[in-house]
Amino acid sequence: MQSDTTVHIVDDDEAIRQSLTLLLRSVDINVQSYDSAQAFLDVFDATKPGCLLLDIRMPAMSGLELQQELKQRKIQIPVIILTGHADVALAVRAMKAGAMDVIEKPFHDQDLLDSVSKALANSVAILQAQQKQIKFLERASMLSPREQEIMNMYIEGKCGKAIAADLNISPKTVNVHRGHILEKMQVRTMIELVHLAMPNKL
Repeated sequence: MQSDTTVHIVDDDEAIRQSLTLLLRSVDINVQSYDSAQAFLDVFDATKPGCLLLDIRMPAMSGLELQQELKQRKIQIPVIILTGHADVALAVRAMKAGAMDVIEKPFHDQDLLDSVSKALANSVAILQAQQKQIKFLERASMLSPREQEIMNMYIEGKCGKAIAADLNISPKTVNVHRGHILEKMQVRTMIELVHLAMPNKL
């Protein structure tokens, strides 16, 4: 497990928090626990990878309400819902709201650890994609309007001749722009540029 990942436990039951903390730390997973959704929101750093073990029933702000708040803040963190067997309808709502997994109490330790492992790996991938997008946008902002236009046409799969025809310019001019685009975007080929651009085409 990556040392910079953290599992955030949000549950108003102290015994559950302690039990989960002991289990996760026994396999060298970093843990932070909170007795309320607001306590979590007050200190959570969305720039660091982690996942959320979330009790669905809590006073003040429920697990579902916390999910909604995270969505409104555009925070992408994998959520694992902890639920009692009587909360099937709520668990379904949580999954529809984007929860990665639902684990019913009492749970098997290995099932929980497997789910946490997947969630943490997913979190790392999410943050890497976000960083990739930031780099793409920063570099793209250095392009001229014409270079941005031509880059987008390449990303859409058009060849140089088609771009030249669409823009009523010579293929040679397109190639000159292409060279400037590659240089400013810090890539060697258009294929590499397309891979870099993929998150921005969603």
